[in-house]
Amino acid sequence: MPSSNLCVLMQLASAGTFQVLKLPLGFIRVLEWLFAIFAFATCGGYSGQLRVSVDCMEKASSNLSIGIDFAYPFRLYQVSFEAPACEAMRRDRVYLIGDYSSSAEFFVTIAVFAFLYSLVATGVYVFFLNRYREISRGPLIDFVVTVVFSFMWLVSSSAWAKALSDVKLATDPDEVQLLISACKEPTNKCGSVHGPRWSGLNTSVVFGFLNFVLWAGNIWFVFKETSWHKGASKFPNAASEKQTGAFNQQPYNQGTFDQSGSYNTQPSEYSQVGGPTSYSNQM
Repeated sequence: MPSSNLCVLMQLASAGTFQVLKLPLGFIRVLEWLFAIFAFATCGGYSGQLRVSVDCMEKASSNLSIGIDFAYPFRLYQVSFEAPACEAMRRDRVYLIGDYSSSAEFFVTIAVFAFLYSLVATGVYVFFLNRYREISRGPLIDFVVTVVFSFMWLVSSSAWAKALSDVKLATDPDEVQLLISACKEPTNKCGSVHGPRWSGLNTSVVFGFLNFVLWAGNIWFVFKETSWHKGASKFPNAASEKQTGAFNQQPYNQGTFDQSGSYNTQPSEYSQVGGPTSYSNQM
């Protein structure tokens, strides 16, 4: 018996899940949950590398493949590498320039919280949808949170897009060569072997703005569940019913036919002053 009851509950839960996912409210929440994963995974899990070469006049001091690794959260001022000074086998430690951790961490934090809220909201829709609609406070909170996340996605995605362009500039091999003292000497030759790959970070920016579109579009569907929308929709119906009732009221009584086919005349609300009251009196 316990196993059969468990199977019935699982079937009911799966059927409820399917019904909720067909609604825009639940379907968009699932997309928000999925796109939030892509956003923080592509940004928070990034690591890149660039390589430059320093060809000294003294070939023994040259290094034609200097690897420079950097990763999230892009505190580039902490990234260092050794480059030949082209003087008596001496080497210099060079640091990159820039700190873009605030924008990157802000973007990832919004993505993580959006992921958690979408997961919780989807669970409420699946298992407690009727209760969610009965309590007016639940849809109102859901509406406010959706508006806030829409704004935060726009701000964080814009900030991260600007920071990413700065990261690309700071890790450009041509710009990194300017930090190496040996490259300032005309007798030495410096060049770039290869630059970082930006496809992952470019994708994170795209997912950021896609999340903004999803959350902003979901504002309407969440607003329809609130008491504000339901209360506003009652006023036009009440006004139309009132107009219909006023139209059906007649200002005076008209004559009607009875079952025998004779015409019964009802007295009107007004009468002619000094005029005849019936046809027989006129005769």
